[in-house]
Amino acid sequence: MKLFPLFFLFLFSVSVSLAEPIEIESRLELFADDFLIESISEQVTRHVHQPEPKDVVFTADASWEGNTSGYYTVFRDGDMVKMIYRGWAHQPDKIVKQLHREFACYAESKDGLTFAKPKLGLHEWEGSKANNIILDDNSTHNFAAFKDSNPNCPPEARYKGIGGEKKEGGLFVYRSADGIHWKKIKEEAVIFDGAFDSQNIAFWDEHAKVYRAYYRIFSEGGTEGGEWKPKGVRAIRTSTSTDYVNWKPGTDLTYPKGTPSQHLYTNAVQTYLRAPHLLIGFPTRYLPDEGQRVEPVFMMSRDGVRFTRYNEPVIPESAPADRAGNRSNYMTWGIVELPSEPGKLSVYATEAYYGPVPGRVRRFVYRTDGFVSLRAGKRKGHVTTKSLRFGKGDLTLNYAANAGGSLIVERLDRDDKVVAKSKPLTGDSISGKVKWASGEPFQEDGTGSFRFHLVKADLYSMKFE
Repeated sequence: MKLFPLFFLFLFSVSVSLAEPIEIESRLELFADDFLIESISEQVTRHVHQPEPKDVVFTADASWEGNTSGYYTVFRDGDMVKMIYRGWAHQPDKIVKQLHREFACYAESKDGLTFAKPKLGLHEWEGSKANNIILDDNSTHNFAAFKDSNPNCPPEARYKGIGGEKKEGGLFVYRSADGIHWKKIKEEAVIFDGAFDSQNIAFWDEHAKVYRAYYRIFSEGGTEGGEWKPKGVRAIRTSTSTDYVNWKPGTDLTYPKGTPSQHLYTNAVQTYLRAPHLLIGFPTRYLPDEGQRVEPVFMMSRDGVRFTRYNEPVIPESAPADRAGNRSNYMTWGIVELPSEPGKLSVYATEAYYGPVPGRVRRFVYRTDGFVSLRAGKRKGHVTTKSLRFGKGDLTLNYAANAGGSLIVERLDRDDKVVAKSKPLTGDSISGKVKWASGEPFQEDGTGSFRFHLVKADLYSMKFE
């Protein structure tokens, strides 16, 4: 009998903790997962958006590059957009017939629309150093690099890289003061528990204050903490480090039950530049029974391990050329905002792999925050958030309403009573200010939930400015 009071006290404590508002303050929140959502009516669905294809920005047509150049990394560095990638070539449609050895190479762009190959004079190729080769060692197959935003990073290690193959025993880490001249931080590999013959990446997570690495494995499957892990397929593992040299044992990514079991080759995971507490990725779905074709999909996480992953390809084979072949449709690692295109995000993807012509990189354009939206058609639907604790200021929404469509916001108190209602939002805005028609939308304690009524509209994100 003495256990019952403690048991009920435990249940009470759990119910109180579950009812605690979610702290969002003034951070941007995407609606690409269920974290903020309490309920969604049947008229509202999640819509995965495909970026709009633009022009080719890079062609791997130098003699040290070729049709199997790949594993591109693209990142902004000041007023430049930089690219690091593998230069390689094979006899067309002959996977085992390489035409020359691999190199890690560097290219740069002032506008993100076309990339140039500077003559760096570092490594010799065919009797000349007039090339853009930056690395010629055991990590050139999949070398990936980033600019380190860790405030404690010394100048000589402002740029960091990671790379290596399974036959070399793991992943090696590199440093550079300028992103061009590289040296190993340690002669021995630092990560061992993976299958490393694809693009493995690492970066500084400013929100979690750790370095994160994501790399390929062959999954043993199972469940963990109620989450599902695929079995017997190429999958993704992650590890963290505080110093970039000593890494914790890896943890396999998990997904909600019902997520298809599929081969995932590369991962392209990164912190979202507009919301650093969110991690997004464009893993490459590999389909070995369908001509070894590949297509990128979208996923998002809040802890770096559990990802909500969508099944629709974000760049289909038809977008627009030379993507249907063996491994011819990878996303590059990186998202950039270009000054010439406000309200848009540029991503890049490869084409013409193993083909008769040199490999290429094409630019694609997303609407800002436009990866996944809550969408309603002609039939009005609604979405209700969980209880939130938010910052002071205006509520702004990233939304788009078609002709005759609208979005109306209701502010609910802790008892789900409507205490304020907005004027209809129409048109299209990346940061549309909600204007209130009635009631008192913001209580002093800054807590409560919101209900969005949508007709012929998409809702992408919310933020308290």
